[in-house]
Amino acid sequence: MNLKNYKSLINLLLLAGLAYILHKIVFYVLNINDEAFHYSLETLYLLFLGLSTIVFIVLLKVKERSFDNVGMSFLLSTSVKMVFCYLILRPLLQVSAQNSAIERKNFFGMFILFLAIETILTIRILNEKQ
Repeated sequence: MNLKNYKSLINLLLLAGLAYILHKIVFYVLNINDEAFHYSLETLYLLFLGLSTIVFIVLLKVKERSFDNVGMSFLLSTSVKMVFCYLILRPLLQVSAQNSAIERKNFFGMFILFLAIETILTIRILNEKQ
């Protein structure tokens, strides 16, 4: 197992861990109780981390076979991930409670965070050819 090939996955794990710690600190400082959330922070981080890991495993396999298709594979896998996340978000969209608004913003913020991490790491993969 060549560790250099999986550098993106290691970076993803480190960034997700750092984001989780910062997220918990922000919730603690702002006194936001996440126990009433439909999905806990840990569940959402594991979900997004799992989906992002799958995306990067696919990208690394595509990189080995055909480097020119990495960008298109990223777009396709991100689109599939977006549909999956919408299906998970649907129960939150149907509830109209005050706590639900915070949870929805939290979900979208985490989605954008992991999308940004995936995009930056994919750009690094694409720049390896140069």
